[in-house]
Amino acid sequence: MKKKIRIGVLFLLVCLLAIPLSACSKKEELKKVRIAEVTRSIFYAPQYVAIEQGFFKEEGLDISLKTTPGGDKTMTALLSNGADIALVGSETSIYVSAQETKDPVINFAQLTQTDGTFLVSRKKIEQFDWTMLKGTTFLGQRKGGMPQMVGEFVLKKHGINPHKDLKLIQNIDFANISTAFASGTGDFVQLFEPTASVFEKEGKGHIVASFGTESGHVPYTTFMSKQSYIKNNKAVIEKFTRALKKAQDWVQQKSAKETAKVIQPYFEDTDLELIETVIDRYKTQGSFAADPILDEQEWDNLQNIMDEAGELPKRMEYEKLVNIEFAKKVSK
Repeated sequence: MKKKIRIGVLFLLVCLLAIPLSACSKKEELKKVRIAEVTRSIFYAPQYVAIEQGFFKEEGLDISLKTTPGGDKTMTALLSNGADIALVGSETSIYVSAQETKDPVINFAQLTQTDGTFLVSRKKIEQFDWTMLKGTTFLGQRKGGMPQMVGEFVLKKHGINPHKDLKLIQNIDFANISTAFASGTGDFVQLFEPTASVFEKEGKGHIVASFGTESGHVPYTTFMSKQSYIKNNKAVIEKFTRALKKAQDWVQQKSAKETAKVIQPYFEDTDLELIETVIDRYKTQGSFAADPILDEQEWDNLQNIMDEAGELPKRMEYEKLVNIEFAKKVSK
């Protein structure tokens, strides 16, 4: 009889203990946040680290990431409510604002702070000088996009008129530029990673210079959202920015090899060693922003580059299209 009582008491205790345990184990529902990225790139390594290392989940966010190739498609996704946040060049927010929109797109967290392209030569050059481009055929990027504008800015910086001193080709789709160069078009080409390093490894071209190093700091890729979304979701934006800062710190502190291993699932067709090489190159030239704060000097540099390329519709005040409230708060 006593044995039955002991078993009954034990069963009751287990049941009582199980109630709070199950209640505690039930996780608070995560807030869904949809990101549209302009392209899939190792250049955006901190974003993938934030997802893979669980930094967004730690902040209570469930991230849905989709690639919308091209700034126009990415901005369309954001403006049509197909995405909550866009990862794209800051110039797109200026283009939208110039159209007198009632709900402007606001830059709230910076991911990269330099151009991410490299100058690749068809022939190996031991001692490269920018003047070597004069009289050659240069395969550039799409007109009006940041890579092309930075490219022209850097060429002019070195005394080269891109429309007079060389044959400039910029009517090839972004996805086909590398193919065109590989098939024999152009003496020089402006390429993103990992394509530039792949070409060098395969002997199809040789990296001779970095546009990122030459152009200085610019808000090359930032997270942005519509003003209305930020106003109605301040807590979400703050949590998002805090998760990003955790990832930025992680990338700065860890080796290129460790970062490569974490983001490899996003680049399954790319060799791990190559991913490491690209990350190391971007870290060395300071392409990954150390914090999410987009400062006014960078904003001015961006508009100067756009103006130099003849693509600036009108100058936009820093305070109108940039909100660093959240970035400053999480960076303290």
